Amino acid sequence: MKILVLNASSKGKNSTTVHTALYLQALHPEHEFTFIPVGQRIKSYEKDFAPLREELEKAELILFSYPVYTFIAPYQLHRLIELIKADGVDLSGKFASQITTSKHFYDVTAHRYIAENCFDLGMKVIQGLSADMDDLLTEQGQQDARNFFDQLIFSCEKGLLVTPPAKGLVKEKEVHQATIPSVPKTKEKDVVIVTNYAPDDQNLQNMIEDFRAALPFESRIVNLREFPFSGGCLGCFSCAVTGKCIYKDRFDEFLRTKIQNADAFVYAFTISDHYTHSSFKCYDDRQFCNGHRTVTHGTPIAYLISGDYQYESNLRMIVEGRAEVGGNYLCGVATDEGNTAADIQSLADSLVFSLEKKLSRPANFYGVGGMKIFRDLIYVMQGMMKADHKFYKEHGIYDFPQKQKKRILQMKLVGAMLAVPSVQKKMKGQMNQYIIGPYVKVVEQAKAKRN
Repeated sequence: MKILVLNASSKGKNSTTVHTALYLQALHPEHEFTFIPVGQRIKSYEKDFAPLREELEKAELILFSYPVYTFIAPYQLHRLIELIKADGVDLSGKFASQITTSKHFYDVTAHRYIAENCFDLGMKVIQGLSADMDDLLTEQGQQDARNFFDQLIFSCEKGLLVTPPAKGLVKEKEVHQATIPSVPKTKEKDVVIVTNYAPDDQNLQNMIEDFRAALPFESRIVNLREFPFSGGCLGCFSCAVTGKCIYKDRFDEFLRTKIQNADAFVYAFTISDHYTHSSFKCYDDRQFCNGHRTVTHGTPIAYLISGDYQYESNLRMIVEGRAEVGGNYLCGVATDEGNTAADIQSLADSLVFSLEKKLSRPANFYGVGGMKIFRDLIYVMQGMMKADHKFYKEHGIYDFPQKQKKRILQMKLVGAMLAVPSVQKKMKGQMNQYIIGPYVKVVEQAKAKRN
């Protein structure tokens, strides 16, 4: 089988991820592997796509190889998908799969993103391999890679594919017209609207205009398409040591002085390729200059999204997960799928309310799970990620369960007591009363305070 490995890592042949594919190539000389460092060549493909088109057309199986960056694939692969679709190369009927390495921080959304775009291209998608960064160095990780490849070839032969998501009827929407009258403004709060609209994206511009009109605070717009990015994140970890990005475009300074210092963030974009234009993904990835530090914890966020958001389940998960991991209060999402003006007005009201009340909510699984992955990662890599380590120590993020010595001792005592038959008999049917006792007390205290 002719297998084309699209190596989307910015590190090219020095990529950790691509070595899993190289390992499989070494084991299977009966298959023809071709490796292309698309992550490093993305600028050249913007000028001339023909060399890559030729390789894509020859391939029978296309294997996307990339590290997971910020919930999805790296900017370089995001941009590649845009170029593939714009070129119109026919990939229908070809098999597609993927190999990623990460610490499993939202690898599921990255895989779904690639799969959804492959479905758009008419490809036959086979479940990929999501490996830990160090898996290939272990016997079990090597076995997992071999099993993946065996299943991959078997699936190609037998047609065992990932089922594409069901899509509802997408209705053609009219361009939203800005209709909300502007209310008086104050400079009490600084609200920044981070967007990436193109000059001809009138719909999104009108949504932003309506939102600004409904908001009683002064707001400002930052259009990411206007920032002179030197390139996408290189994953070089230079910022982990120096605190400064290796690029000279001063994005880190721009991020901290023009965006992160605001009282609230509003992200506004139009859906394309199951996310939005690659300029936003470049912005996502370059925020790694902050490391894994939740530096905007507590800042409320809101979204203005143009497109069929209701059918983009993976994007909805990313929007919620981003807020949960960052510790940001998600005020809501206004789209142009229904009564756009009413949704925008409600979103503006929600943002104002959250700012006035300084709202917060406990993290759900997306937030708790994501931060525990970061917690363990930074603790192990504290020697290199010194800024992250210091931040985690100062903010109590190192909440390892083994540190809860008092709680552990209490549970051991309870367990020892419950192991005694006489105690078991006495406690039968009463355990729940002991558990809810403290909660009842809190309720009683609230009633007394009210009175």
